[in-house]
Amino acid sequence: MNTTEQVEKILADTNLSTELQNIAHKVLHGERITFDEGVYLYEHAELGYLGILANYIREKKHGDKTYFNRNFHLEPTNLCVYDCKFCSYSRLIKQKEEGWALTMEQMLDIVKKYDGEPVTEVHIVGGVLPQYDVAFYSALFTAIKQHRPDLHVKALTPVEYHYIFKKAKIDYATGMRLMKEAGLESIPGGGAEIFHPEIREQIAKDKCTGQQWLDIHEEWHKLGMRSNATMLYGHIEKYWHRVDHMEKLRELQDRTGGFQTFIPLKFRNQHNQMSHVPESSVVEDLRNYAIARIYMDNFDHIKAYWAMISRETAQLSLNYGVDDIDGTLDDTTKIYSMAGAEEQTPAMSTKELVNLIKQVGRKAIERDTLYNVVTDFENVVFEEEKKPQYYKLPVVN
Repeated sequence: MNTTEQVEKILADTNLSTELQNIAHKVLHGERITFDEGVYLYEHAELGYLGILANYIREKKHGDKTYFNRNFHLEPTNLCVYDCKFCSYSRLIKQKEEGWALTMEQMLDIVKKYDGEPVTEVHIVGGVLPQYDVAFYSALFTAIKQHRPDLHVKALTPVEYHYIFKKAKIDYATGMRLMKEAGLESIPGGGAEIFHPEIREQIAKDKCTGQQWLDIHEEWHKLGMRSNATMLYGHIEKYWHRVDHMEKLRELQDRTGGFQTFIPLKFRNQHNQMSHVPESSVVEDLRNYAIARIYMDNFDHIKAYWAMISRETAQLSLNYGVDDIDGTLDDTTKIYSMAGAEEQTPAMSTKELVNLIKQVGRKAIERDTLYNVVTDFENVVFEEEKKPQYYKLPVVN
């Protein structure tokens, strides 16, 4: 039974509520579901129903293709002026004995470590500190591009940009233009959390607002550039907060078309100020991916981080709307491992990642940051590969 036939079977199910049948009808005919219908899915839809609809959309857009890329993370510091309750990664400046703050030279040494390696992207994100200002990041981006022009610089979130632009007394439009001129090529999706102030005030009240996050991405899109978007789910938010968050992203995407990928991020509760909040179940994770795929009709891609949710759940997610499992084949990031993610030293060889995708009947496609195909692994035969080494970050005492 193909995906269209599966959706038609849903429509013929007289036991389904009228609301669920109407939503299935809209999905089959490529029509947008409403805010209220998004909330209804969270409150009433079973996993099997959601999987059929999400997989129908996923295969209509991408067939069996599942994307990954070869990147590495550069994290300037885990010290931060902000105190987000869900964050297990950052340390306040008064806790600097538990942190690191890299110099420009140290950062460039990490980049040079990958000389000759087939990575296509450096992903730069970390804490917020006064010394990392507009001039610093401009110089860093320029130095990276001068050293390795083919390496795509995906860097910083609106949390960092809002802080450094305010400190420099420049508006968002000017600031983003300066970043582009320095060598910035795309923006990751972090810092979005939950946009609604009712939740944001409780979990991340100090940093940029949801609207400021959206405004910075909009200015970047106006320059003809691309970015990603995230949503931190499974903590104190209600279902309608998630839909409100996705609605704001969908509205901005209608205006600019600048977003590439939507990335639901699972809240992990270890070693942070929200450890008392239970984590969402795997079933809820899959429901959330599926609803995101159904709701975010103008986003090309839905991504799951395999290192964050486990390899097995990542495989399952490929049947619930997800078409990208990131990559991070030689991952230096500690953002998720410090919060209790499934993978504490996340590194997979290309062969392992390709096999992970193929095991569930999908086609593995290595992409670059902008989703240009680098290698289609459908007929690739692997020679023996050495597994990437885990790179330990220095700690400043």
